[in-house]
Amino acid sequence: MNSATRRAVARAAMATAVLLAAAACGDTSPASPHRTSSASSARQQTPTAEARTTPFDRNPAMDIRVTLDGRPVDATLNDSPAARDFAERLPLTLDLEDFHQTERIADLPRKLTTSGAPEPRAPKAGDLTYYAPWGNLALFYRDGDSANPDLLILGHIDADADRLAEADRITIEAAP
Repeated sequence: MNSATRRAVARAAMATAVLLAAAACGDTSPASPHRTSSASSARQQTPTAEARTTPFDRNPAMDIRVTLDGRPVDATLNDSPAARDFAERLPLTLDLEDFHQTERIADLPRKLTTSGAPEPRAPKAGDLTYYAPWGNLALFYRDGDSANPDLLILGHIDADADRLAEADRITIEAAP
């Protein structure tokens, strides 16, 4: 089994486990504004998590320079610990490959921190994410199916879905 096939099987297993856990632990409490999916609702909430007034993924902290196949696009990183760790490793140039006809992925040189991760949410087209179990970067060109606690949203790239879907190489640098 090649690397891409192993990744596909592992990701499908993880998605199935998350969906089964969410279905088994249905939440009957009123929806919190911080919960965006049944998977995140199934997680235990603590007073600290509930006290957050602005999720990391809604508070852009840093502009970055991104080029896709040599053409620049606007992008930002959020203020999460993983995004700050990622920013410290810039500049990076990575070759991208398709994954599940939903995202473009690339292996990072080393894993990012996952401490202090915000509540998971389903990724949207343009989200720049980090999949912790594999240590890879993922650029979504279609909306993801569900939230996953192992998928950390680092920021967002402002480009149309076709351009994201066809990207073979990404360069990410700190903005001047």
